[in-house]
Amino acid sequence: MTAPATTARAAAPVELDLDARLVEVGLVMDARLTLANLTFEVDTAHIPAADPIPEITAPLPLTPTAAPCPYPTPIAATLHRARLRLDAAGWCTGGLRNEQGARCLIGAIQAAADSRGQADDACVVLLEAIRRDFPHANTIPSWNDNQRDPRLPARYLERAAELAHSRGL
Repeated sequence: MTAPATTARAAAPVELDLDARLVEVGLVMDARLTLANLTFEVDTAHIPAADPIPEITAPLPLTPTAAPCPYPTPIAATLHRARLRLDAAGWCTGGLRNEQGARCLIGAIQAAADSRGQADDACVVLLEAIRRDFPHANTIPSWNDNQRDPRLPARYLERAAELAHSRGL
């Protein structure tokens, strides 16, 4: 007797509807997330528990402080203070000072100097620094009045301060 011949037929793939596919994908994702969470816990088990994150508040506003004067010599320090005064109060032409409180180069030096002699010595060094690049400058006021903005006058106050410092003034 012979056994009946059976033919193996491949089962036709079952077509899943949308809800069934979503459930299947959800189960796969849950398994992946569980594994990722477990891996994270194992990888970070050696880290001691940190304090809870404190509430973040806005930083306190910082009040700017003036940098210390880089020049120990009195004339150089006077010229540096005059530069800071120009930066803070403003620069002007046509007079020592205007109505808003801005000053020309000589006015800034006079306001920064401790004495009349110190102001005079600072002006001599400033005129020398100016004449190095502008040999036809007759006086500080005439050179100051020919400038268009405060950048060049402030730069020459610093150059004069460096010159005075190099001379020990």
